[in-house]
Order: sequence, then structure tokens, then C-alpha cells
Amino acid sequence: MAQADPVSDEWPKIKARTVTTISPWMDVIAREVEFAPDAKAEVYHAVGQRDYLAILARTPDGRIPLVRQYRPAMEAFTWELPAGLLEEGEDAAEAAARELLEETGYPARATHSLGAPASPCTGRLSNRVHSFFVETGEQLSDFKPEPGLTVALKTPAELVAMIKADEFVQQLHLGTLMMAGLKGFLKLPV
Repeated sequence: MAQADPVSDEWPKIKARTVTTISPWMDVIAREVEFAPDAKAEVYHAVGQRDYLAILARTPDGRIPLVRQYRPAMEAFTWELPAGLLEEGEDAAEAAARELLEETGYPARATHSLGAPASPCTGRLSNRVHSFFVETGEQLSDFKPEPGLTVALKTPAELVAMIKADEFVQQLHLGTLMMAGLKGFLKLPV
């Protein structure tokens, strides 16, 4: 005889939720969760932020714009795809085009969603990541990157070499590359 699953559509239940704003960019969310009838509620914490954007772009000559910037959380410079945060009420595709232009100077000619927004970390983050593949126009002739930001163009083979050398390690952006491959927008050599 099969046993009843104590976790069903009715459980778990959120008994209480407290949001503490840490900065304009981050909240800490405490949730009291009851997993079964008469079970003691347990407290779980998550970080609340605006949704992320990750942009895999391809220039007319087939290269991929990357950005290098200092990340205080890592205490290091990192190579990443162009990215940003979605503003309240902003269309994600329009925001992706805006971020790409701001960070790299490349205007979007065509923007393709890589699927429904994904969860960057189901255990600790409450936001989503919107990933896009963008076909660009030519870089603006008067483009100057923000101070502290370096823009580089890489071929798919050069990007794979960076990944293998642990020089491109942003997991959300690795996921964006995978989604672009699954959707047929990008073929990375192995």
C-alpha cells in the first residue's frame, strides 16, 4: 500500500513573511514555512532583487561582445556577457537592448528570448533571469565604455577557450550560452 505524501498541493504553507530592505538593490526575505499539518514552522531566508538580464550578442562579423569589470562580491575582475537588472515595469527585451547598447555600444537589430525566465538559484534567490540572444548592428562610432568596464569581442572558439581556462565563470551566463545552443542560435566548438 502506498503511503500518503505529506507534501501535497496544500503543503507546504507560508505562515509568515518578513522583508528587510538592505539597499536599493537587495532585500532579505525571511519565510516561516510549515511543511505538514502540525509541523513546527521553519525559517528560511532568501535574497530578493530585481530580475536579471543576460545578453548573448553576435556582431555582424560573428563575434561575441564580452565585458570585463570588477565585482566586489568576488573581489576580482570577471569576464561576462553584457547584463543588468530589469527596471520596474520595463519590458525585458527592450531592457536587454538598452543594457547591450550601454555596456558595449552595439545596437540590437533583432532580439530573441531564450525561453521563460529561469531561476538563478532556487535555494537562495527570489528573482529570475531573462536571457536573450541579440543580433547586433555595427558598434556606435562614438562609443566609450563606462569607467572600469572593458569590452572585448571573442569568436565562439575564443570564448570556449576562456571557459576551459576558468576565465569565464559566471554561471548564469554559462546557462545563457547553453540555452542559445539548445535554441540553435549558437554553436560552440568543443
